[in-house]
Amino acid sequence: MRAVTAAGLALTAGLALAGCGGDHESPARIQVSGGYMPQPVSGDMAAGFLLISNSGGSDDKLTSVTSKISPAVTLHSTKNGTMRQQDSFEVPGDGTLDFRRGGNHLMFEKLTHKPKLGERVAVTLHFSHSGAVDAELPVKATTYNPKSDAQ
Repeated sequence: MRAVTAAGLALTAGLALAGCGGDHESPARIQVSGGYMPQPVSGDMAAGFLLISNSGGSDDKLTSVTSKISPAVTLHSTKNGTMRQQDSFEVPGDGTLDFRRGGNHLMFEKLTHKPKLGERVAVTLHFSHSGAVDAELPVKATTYNPKSDAQ
């Protein structure tokens, strides 16, 4: 009888705790789209652009980016024409983080080779909660600049 009572209590406690989870925001869900790298003019530096979407209810943070094409990929913001290196970028829950010309961007330094038009550059984005997310940036023409929906 004691075993049945203990099992019943354990089941009831487990169900009660499971019911408490409804008030918490859903975890971050990261997706990367629209990425590209303009074909670099020089052989040692390149920029990268992409859109990071977080369909989860919780904020996340992009902390770094790595790529075999560059031993140093840095995060940059541009405000009022001034570029600054950033340690990280917030990715709001149910929101986006946009890396595009004239704004936030990735900077690939000390390239292992000069990427050619049509090549696909593999990158890994590292997030504080979501972990590593892989993406590819196709190399586009140097002057490539996609139109945004906001324009």
